[in-house]
Amino acid sequence: MNTFIETMAERAKLCPKKVAFPEMGNVDILRTAQRTKETGIGFPVLMGKQEEIEAFAKENGIVTEGFEYYDYTEEENRLALAEEYTAKYDEFSAKAVARKSKDPLRAALFLLKLHHVDCVAAGKEYSTGDVIFESIAIVGMQEGVESVSSLGIADIPGFDGPQGTMLGLADCAITAQPDAKDLAGIAISSADTASKLLGWDPRVAMLAFSTCGSSEHESLEVIREAVQIVRESRPDIKIDGEFQLDSAIIPQVAERKVKWESEVAGKANILIFPNLHAGNIGVKLIQIFGHANAYGPVLQGFSQPVCDFSRSAPVEEMLGNVAMLVIRAAAEELAAKADEN
Repeated sequence: MNTFIETMAERAKLCPKKVAFPEMGNVDILRTAQRTKETGIGFPVLMGKQEEIEAFAKENGIVTEGFEYYDYTEEENRLALAEEYTAKYDEFSAKAVARKSKDPLRAALFLLKLHHVDCVAAGKEYSTGDVIFESIAIVGMQEGVESVSSLGIADIPGFDGPQGTMLGLADCAITAQPDAKDLAGIAISSADTASKLLGWDPRVAMLAFSTCGSSEHESLEVIREAVQIVRESRPDIKIDGEFQLDSAIIPQVAERKVKWESEVAGKANILIFPNLHAGNIGVKLIQIFGHANAYGPVLQGFSQPVCDFSRSAPVEEMLGNVAMLVIRAAAEELAAKADEN
């Protein structure tokens, strides 16, 4: 287990949560569930028939001790879930909930909405599109955020920023061409994720090919508008831009190029790319030429914690994603309790 994943696992052990795993036909998912229980970072809730899951696990040498099960294939369970859901929410009819719950991912998301589990981990069998679509439909979006996005966490050898060698990068996986509201949502979600997950004091830089109006183009107006939206809706977030990359992370360059006092310029720890082209290219550049390790991407923007595994992810990486999911669930639970008080 590498240092970052080990750190996440140690933090998750302090606040273990129930994690629903819908993809019970996948050996790596079962191994991840086993490791989740063994390491103490969470309590796996497996979707399906207990006897079938345990037989499949036994065939593959997987220990199921400590697992919980929710059998979505039993009509009685689906009808009870539908009754409970419609007593609290009116987005779907009881008939629709019972029908949708025949699918294990949807059933897991209904359990999440009702707080029977704390988070849902999927993506080895379901596509990213499936996970996002169903999560938006059932769990819904975080207040003030209009689109789902992702935060990647890069560990860059030789980089020395506010978090040492670590840097947050968004959005590098989901939103192709964000408008101003989308970009603002990405910035808000990324700041919240970094604060809850990593304990950082977020300093969010909106990246562009221009610094502080050094160039003019209609595409820059989208970025400037996004900064204003965040400042008005979330004045607690430190955000600034537009900045070129060097102005965002190198203090000496920021001193020369940035025309105003800034809490972010030269000391950003979260970089928001203007579109997915830039984000995808940027993260691959630092991985290939900077030999960086990149963790995640962490799905963000949902009102409750959901993660999407990469289909090629090994078990250790998936365990790290589960640990991050658990930490986020615990942080959001604490925030909800604080709001109630």
